[in-house]
Amino acid sequence: MHLAAAATGGHRVRSAADLGAWLDSCHRADLSEAFTFVVDIDGILRLAPRRSEHVACAAGAAVLAAGEILFCRDKADWAVDEITNQSTGYCPDLDSWTAVAAALDAAGLPHPAGFTQQYVFRRCPQCGERNIVRENDFVCAVCDADLPTLWNF
Repeated sequence: MHLAAAATGGHRVRSAADLGAWLDSCHRADLSEAFTFVVDIDGILRLAPRRSEHVACAAGAAVLAAGEILFCRDKADWAVDEITNQSTGYCPDLDSWTAVAAALDAAGLPHPAGFTQQYVFRRCPQCGERNIVRENDFVCAVCDADLPTLWNF
């Protein structure tokens, strides 16, 4: 994303037509990989190229959700093929799906029933590091302290 876009955040998607026009303007190579997304405080989906940071996509603002999203053609229209909550900038909890689904529904975009890949994030209360919890092992990867079972970002 170029500097002017970083100052204003990612592209706001309010409709399927808006998404289609934006995707049509993307480089063909970009369409084969996931995009960075956030759902802003107004409940609007914002998109940026995958190499963009979530915080830049959100123009530095707080968000309701964040992750990565991949689109596919559903007949003549675009649809969400895969979607995750993978964002080490915002470390969103799994319940952020509610905001994602609402933003996608408002834009008229077909989508899965939930995140197609889920990430569980916890901040270590001892050393402050961000952790991705794997296999329900709530132990800090840096200092071996116990991680809280409830989301704490």
